[in-house]
Parts: sequence; structure tokens; C-alpha cells
Amino acid sequence: MFKPMRRIRQQLSPEECQKILQNQTAGTLALAAEGEYPYAVPLNYVYYNERIYFHCAVSGHKLDIIAKQNKVSFCIIDKDTIVPEKYTTYFRSVIVFGRIEKVENDEEKMAALKELAYKYVSQNNDEAHLKEINGAWNRTCVLALTVDHLTGKEAIELVAQK
Repeated sequence: MFKPMRRIRQQLSPEECQKILQNQTAGTLALAAEGEYPYAVPLNYVYYNERIYFHCAVSGHKLDIIAKQNKVSFCIIDKDTIVPEKYTTYFRSVIVFGRIEKVENDEEKMAALKELAYKYVSQNNDEAHLKEINGAWNRTCVLALTVDHLTGKEAIELVAQK
């Protein structure tokens, strides 16, 4: 189902891909329902318990598409250094393919929202995090992306530097 990478020397290991998922702060979620235009949207996320979590409003275009088709891809750019004198870019990126769903379980939703708060705000302020989460609870949807396939690639110049 998933094509093997053509330039295998440039392929990142699963561990390198997971490290990028853990360390970066934003990526682009791509969704498409049959016969509709693809929809790609940049989002913050957290990689937690081998799933990728997002938060969003309780209604909207993303959720409309997910209701029709839950297969998605998610792309993270880890490095993007333009090298004009060589007419190239030293890049490193990860692409995730998987299935996305609304988190219906309140415990999982709370855990994901806490992890998002820890990642983007602070590890040291549970009281403030809970106040914010509880205040927005009914107008916040959490989505979980289960990884079916994970791949990463980097520029050959970066491979040579290792």
C-alpha cells in the first residue's frame, strides 16, 4: 500500500522520525473526501502515546471531512535551509499516514489537552492548565491520529554529514 522510498540512503530511521515528531511544534494536516478538493491545514500538535493529537473547534471543515473520510497525512518540516549557491535545500521532514478520529473518551481528551499545554505553555502549572482546559472543555474537540505508516527523509548533504 505504501511505496518504498526511492532514495533509500536518505530515509530517516523510525527513531529519528519519532524524535522529530516529539520536538517540532507544527505540521500540516492533509485531508480529502472523495470528489472534493484536498484540504491542508497547518496545526500545532503533540505526539503522545504513539498518537498525534490536535485540538480544534467542535465544528468546522476538518470535522466535516473526517466524518466522510478519516484517512489523512501529516507532514512536519524539521529542517529547511536554502543553499542558493548550490541551487538546493538542505531539508529534513517526516510524513505520517494514518486514520484520524474525534476523541470521545473524556480521560483521553483531558490527557491530550494537558500534554498540549505542557508542550506549548509550561510543564509546571497544572492549576492554570486545568482552569483553561475546563473553561474551554465544551467548545474544544480533540482529534487523535493513529499512525499507520511513518517515513522521513533528509537531503543527501545531511546524510553525508553524519
